[in-house]
Amino acid sequence: MITTVVRRSLLDASKPATSINALYHQLAPAKNFRAPAMGGVRDLSKMTFEKKETSVEDKKGSTDGGKTDDQGNKGEQLIVSYWGVKPMKITKEDGTEWKWSCFRPWETYKADLTIDLKKHHVPSTLPDKLAYWMVKSLRWPTDLFFQRRYGCRAMMLETVAAVPGMVGGMLMHFKSLRRFEQSGGWIKALLEEAENERMHLMTFMEVAKPKWYERALVIAVQGVFFNAYLLGYIISPKFAHRMVGYLEEEAIHSYTEFLKEIDNGNIENVPAPAIAIDYWRLEADATLRDVVMVVRADEAHHRDVNHYASDIHYQGHELKEAPAPIGYH
Repeated sequence: MITTVVRRSLLDASKPATSINALYHQLAPAKNFRAPAMGGVRDLSKMTFEKKETSVEDKKGSTDGGKTDDQGNKGEQLIVSYWGVKPMKITKEDGTEWKWSCFRPWETYKADLTIDLKKHHVPSTLPDKLAYWMVKSLRWPTDLFFQRRYGCRAMMLETVAAVPGMVGGMLMHFKSLRRFEQSGGWIKALLEEAENERMHLMTFMEVAKPKWYERALVIAVQGVFFNAYLLGYIISPKFAHRMVGYLEEEAIHSYTEFLKEIDNGNIENVPAPAIAIDYWRLEADATLRDVVMVVRADEAHHRDVNHYASDIHYQGHELKEAPAPIGYH
């Protein structure tokens, strides 16, 4: 036992003092060793990063026809822990290994391309008009900065579009905890929206490589927008959701222009990134145009959800009173 080793090392005065290194090697757990649980608490934990390297003997053994204990590629980092948490080995429907850790096969879907892209909420009240013109005013500097570079424009748009769902879901989560009440599924629906927008960003990162000043702009815009939207949502959720609805309408317009540039040959219709093919269940020979089509459809669904959420508040109800459109996209 570890406790016995410590006691003997420290209390045996007849022997020379144990050095720190010697004591460490006595205490170090052997390979595949699980520390005992005492009183429900494990008193030793280990989480290290190891790099597996091929030794000279291993190379010689493989040359002589011997088998080596190869658990990964050379230089591969392995996480070692006795907690028993192991990564799941997931396969696709065709039996091939699933290579993405950022999303799972059951989170993928085929986008609904039949959704009406022309629907528009006509602003009638003062808060609606304020939200509408606020979004319109943000379009001018965006057009000026990115112009016809729609790949970088989409990347910037998604860094902003992924914020509202996270903020709304977070605030509803805290509200649910404070009031000891359910959310009607809206926490999940809003966080689902944020995750979907983030996957848009991960996809366009494969298409458009941002420059250093564009990355700096993302940091600045995200910092300002997060705090502004957080304050706006606390003051008036109906205004916040209406603004996001109009923001998604602008996103639909931007992706429509993106498609026109591809169709006119001004933007090369390159093969779709592998992450997009798996996430949206696209064909193996899908192209950038197919990716823009499904992303635009996602934005149309987010438009509907946020305008719907704002309407619920305008009618004097709380979101929890109406079932959330989970998985709507």
